[in-house]
Amino acid sequence: MNPNKLRPVDRRRFLITATSLVAGINLLPQTSWAEETNLPQTGLHIVGPMEGYTPQVGTLLSMMNWMRATVLRSLQGLSPADLDFLQDPKANTIGAMLMHLAATEIFYQANTFEGRSEPNEAEKKQWGAAMELGDAGRNTIKGNKLNYYLDALNEVREKTKKEFKQRDDAWLMTVDPKFFGGQPTNNYCKWFHVAEHESNHNGQIKWIKGRLPGAKRAKD
Repeated sequence: MNPNKLRPVDRRRFLITATSLVAGINLLPQTSWAEETNLPQTGLHIVGPMEGYTPQVGTLLSMMNWMRATVLRSLQGLSPADLDFLQDPKANTIGAMLMHLAATEIFYQANTFEGRSEPNEAEKKQWGAAMELGDAGRNTIKGNKLNYYLDALNEVREKTKKEFKQRDDAWLMTVDPKFFGGQPTNNYCKWFHVAEHESNHNGQIKWIKGRLPGAKRAKD
């Protein structure tokens, strides 16, 4: 309805009604963003604060959880032979890449939780091949069922979640003066890299999956 086309009396009534409605809306209680984020909205596809974590730490973890679920969906039904499949002599197997994801998270735990720039000797012994991949990964990471890799990923992630609960948003924003490319990098960026790193390897896993004997293609 266009108020300019109304008769004078009707136009006046229209304006009075509209003004009253706006005034009524302004008198309604306003819900703040902070209050809205405390609503019981949970689930894999809810990116945002999580119970038990400070707002930004929880939001980061929700993104990491979503990315992990995407990777796990790509792995459904894979046999040990599938996990050990090599497309060519220079490629990495799916199994080796899964251990690489766990090893990467181990590194960022040490770096951001303990302030270490290098893995210790025990970590190098356990995770060295997975960290470096290449020939070491091809020669040593093989012959395992899918649950072997899933257990490793889950164990490492559970430690991350436990440590995240002990930290706050100020820690997440803490800046390392020289990290990626020798540039200032905060803990948020480091842990976001853990998520996007999984995304990168998920693409490789899907590519390999489409070339397995029987072409067990991943779901998007």
